[in-house]
Amino acid sequence: MTHWKQEFNYLYAGAYELQPKEERTLTIRLTRHEEVTSPLGEKQNCFVAYFEESSKPMILNKTNCKTIARLYGPDTEDWPGRQIIIKAETVKAFGEIVDALRVKNVKPLSKKSDCAAQGKLLRACRNIPELQKVYTSFTSAQKAGTLAIKDEMKIKLSKTPDV
Repeated sequence: MTHWKQEFNYLYAGAYELQPKEERTLTIRLTRHEEVTSPLGEKQNCFVAYFEESSKPMILNKTNCKTIARLYGPDTEDWPGRQIIIKAETVKAFGEIVDALRVKNVKPLSKKSDCAAQGKLLRACRNIPELQKVYTSFTSAQKAGTLAIKDEMKIKLSKTPDV
C-alpha cells in the first residue's frame, strides 16, 4: 500500500514510510542539530539522526531521545554505531490524532556472527597502530559490535612491546 505522503519529496523520515505494524532496525551514523523548515515554512533548530541504512534522516523529538537514552545512555556522542528499532504509532499531538515515528524501547537482537570476521581481524593485530587502522576501516555498526574486542586488544597490546 502506498501512503499519499510518499508521493511527495519529504526530506525527513516519517511514519508514512512504514506499513502498519512494520518495524525497521537502523544504525545511527550521526546525530546533530540542524535548521529544519516545516511544511508551513517555519524554521526551527531540531536534533536529527542520520542512519547507515537510510538516506533520509529522522528528526528526534524528546520522546524518541528519552527512549534512546534509556537504551544506550544520555550522552548523544555515544549513540553513533548503536541500533534502534523504529515503528509507526498513533499519538495525540497538537490536539490531533496523528501517526508518528517512535523508537521502540527494546534493543535490537545482536547479531554477533555479523561481526565475527571483524573480531578476528582485531585479534590478529600485532600493535596499536595496526589495531587503530583496522578498527577505523569498519562501518559504525561493525565498530559498535566489536568495541569490547577493540578495547580488550588495546589493553593487551599496550602491555606488549612492539614487534
